[in-house]
Amino acid sequence: MLSTCNHNSLCFTSSAHAEEVGYCRPNQQKRAAATTVQGVVPTRNSKRTKVTEVQTDNSSSFPAPLVLPDDDLALDPRYPPQSVRAWIRLKDRNEVTVAKRVVYVASPPTIDSDVDTMHAWSRPSLRAGKKEVVSPPHTDDIMEYLGAFYHGMPVKPLRSKLSFAAWDTPVSGTSRLQKSSPQYVGLNTSTECVRIRTRPSTDKIFSHQLNLDDLLDAAISILPEDAYALLLLVNHDLFEDDDDLFVCGRAYGGSRVAVISTARYNPSLDSVQNVDRYHAWPASHCEFYVREACSSASATPTPRKRQKKSHNVDLDKNSSSTSIGNATVASSNGLSGTAIHSAILSHTNLPSLDHSPSIASLAGLWLGRVCRTTSHELGHCFGIDHCVYYACVMQGSASLAEDVRQPPYVCPVDQEKLLRATGSSTEQRHKALLHFCEKHEDAIHLFAAFAAWIRVRLEISNVPA
Repeated sequence: MLSTCNHNSLCFTSSAHAEEVGYCRPNQQKRAAATTVQGVVPTRNSKRTKVTEVQTDNSSSFPAPLVLPDDDLALDPRYPPQSVRAWIRLKDRNEVTVAKRVVYVASPPTIDSDVDTMHAWSRPSLRAGKKEVVSPPHTDDIMEYLGAFYHGMPVKPLRSKLSFAAWDTPVSGTSRLQKSSPQYVGLNTSTECVRIRTRPSTDKIFSHQLNLDDLLDAAISILPEDAYALLLLVNHDLFEDDDDLFVCGRAYGGSRVAVISTARYNPSLDSVQNVDRYHAWPASHCEFYVREACSSASATPTPRKRQKKSHNVDLDKNSSSTSIGNATVASSNGLSGTAIHSAILSHTNLPSLDHSPSIASLAGLWLGRVCRTTSHELGHCFGIDHCVYYACVMQGSASLAEDVRQPPYVCPVDQEKLLRATGSSTEQRHKALLHFCEKHEDAIHLFAAFAAWIRVRLEISNVPA
């Protein structure tokens, strides 16, 4: 879509579709109040007021949610907002303590020889999109990103080795089909073998899927004593219920565990999943793209992923403005130096991902997507619910196409929650994230754009980059 678009006009408010479906964004006063412990706007003379105004009034840094057709907020436009005050008052929210403050990341389990067929399960079928052979993200890179995103929290690898194995020992006479498509596989941990349900994939993009709930239960069983949270990465496609096409992951917020599949974020699948690389964040705020997405939605249905509704009012195991017609749209000439405009310039200055991209750039695209999703899911472990105030990494997502449109940053409301949990500061977080992004900005679009966005935010705060 619009692969020759130059993003000259940007949209900082929600689309016309948002009004059609009944999404009503909290106004500026409510957004400012949502950043405070008291839940009210501070007095005009207070130091806190000045900070809040800088953060919440700058729509070119923190635009509104786009709310395009089939987006999460379009499907659930009255999703309740979670203010800082509401977050603090959550009865089941887990506090970070001296004894429990480590975020652990478990690498994808290895595969034992008795279930060697599982190697093929993580590879897309030959009919699924392009045939680039791209390596999945490295756990070390994901951990480094999370260490910056959750600055102030130690992020460590899980030392226990995990492996998939046969659940039942094959008996004489077992058919080849039964061996290649078992109903269950086992997940070996340091103490037990956990049964994981499997099924053939219904859309045939992958041959088989693993059950998400079983993997989450396994994650709970291996949570180290000093863990605040545990993230388990898997390379296989996932399902949760019989009606699911697939799921990308989920967090059990109250149990402090999350499971993420890297499978569907493989850029080789973009063509069959209607993912627009050219208008990934920050170019998702391109006015022409927003208009085109609204007008053509009925003609091009978007494959939906199962959404992780994490209502943090119940953090137990089972939970996890104006229209475009009068929107704030400005030409790039009037936006020079603003955060989103600077991010778009960095995004577009790199070689296009639509035309003969290198394998390295596709691998970077995959890494960026997984980093954004893992930071989102771990946010639920901190008690942070889906965001309805801004375009924000904590927004809910109903499709892979929506995933890539969303930013990697936290909005002012969710940043306040995060800083209170981690003990870090805005400047410390931004500098840590900038350090990570600058290591990758010559090749990875998301991190180049994020680095540019952060530099502007540090400049606004009068903090040297």
